[in-house]
Amino acid sequence: MCGVDRRKTRDARGENKTLKLIEVKDLSFRYSGSDSYALKNVNLSISEGEFVVLAGKSGCGKTTLLRCLNGLIPHFYEGDFSGTVKIDGMETSKNPPHILAQTAGMVFQNPDNQLFALTVEADIAFPLENLGLPRDVIRERVEWALRLLNISELRDRSPFELSGGQKQKVAIASVIAMKPKILLLDEPTSSLDPLSAKNLIDSIVELNKKERLTIIISEHRLELLLPHADRLIIMDEGEIIYNGDPRKILEKDLLIYGVSMPKVSEVARYVNAVNHSIFKEIPLTVEEFVQALRRYLDDKDRGG
Repeated sequence: MCGVDRRKTRDARGENKTLKLIEVKDLSFRYSGSDSYALKNVNLSISEGEFVVLAGKSGCGKTTLLRCLNGLIPHFYEGDFSGTVKIDGMETSKNPPHILAQTAGMVFQNPDNQLFALTVEADIAFPLENLGLPRDVIRERVEWALRLLNISELRDRSPFELSGGQKQKVAIASVIAMKPKILLLDEPTSSLDPLSAKNLIDSIVELNKKERLTIIISEHRLELLLPHADRLIIMDEGEIIYNGDPRKILEKDLLIYGVSMPKVSEVARYVNAVNHSIFKEIPLTVEEFVQALRRYLDDKDRGG
C-alpha cells in the first residue's frame, strides 16, 4: 500500500501534520426533476497524496460525488444542493468550474466526451491555451504529460484512431497538463479489455506515486486498484456506508451493496470463517495470499 508519510508535512514546531486537501461537510444533492436525493448528508475528508477508491452499484452516488468535487455540481447540474465542499481551501459553490479544474481535474467514463481536436498534441494543449498560458509553457507541459503517460509516439495521431485505452490515457494527459493536485476518474476502465484496463491502472498508480497526485477513482475492478489504495469507500443510495482501510472493509459482506470483492480476498474471507488463524488480515493479491498460507503451514510444521 502507499505509505502515509508522503501525505504529511511538518508544522512550525516540527510535528507531523496531515494536509486535508478535500473537505466535504453535510453534503446532499437532488437532481432537478428527481424525487430522491443522489447524495444524502455526506461527510468526507481526503488528504494530499491519498489514493481513494469509490465502489458501489450503479446509481449509488459515486458519479454525483465526483461531480461535486470539481464543481460541475452545483454549477452545471441543476438541483437542490446543501452542505459545503472545499478543495484546497476553495468552496466549490463559490468558485467557477474553470478555476476549480486547475485543482481538481476530472476524467470521464467515455473519453470521446473529452477529445475533439485533430491530434493528440492539440487535445492536450487545448485547456492550457484556454488558460492563456505562454506558448513555451504550453509546449513544456504537453511534452511532460506525453512522457508521463508514455504516449509520446501518439502526439500526431488523431484521437479517434486510437484504442479505448489509448484514448483514456490522452484524456488523462489533457487533465494533468493543467497540473492539478487532484485527479478524479469516473469508471475509466468500464469499456476496456482486461489488459488495457491493467495498463491504464498502472499509469494512474504511477501518477499517484511519482507526482503525489491525490487520486479519487470510481471503479468496479477492485482487484487492480486495492493493492495500491489507501482507502476504500463503499456507497449505497447516496450515503457512505464504509470508509477506511480496504483490508478491514473487505471483511464485510459487500455483495449486498453490489460490490464484488477481489476473488483472492473472497476466498480468504471464506477460509477465515472456518479457521481465523490463517489470515491475520485479508490479502489483496495472490502473492499476499500465498505468503500468509506459507507462514501458517510453516508455523504448524514447527508446532506453533
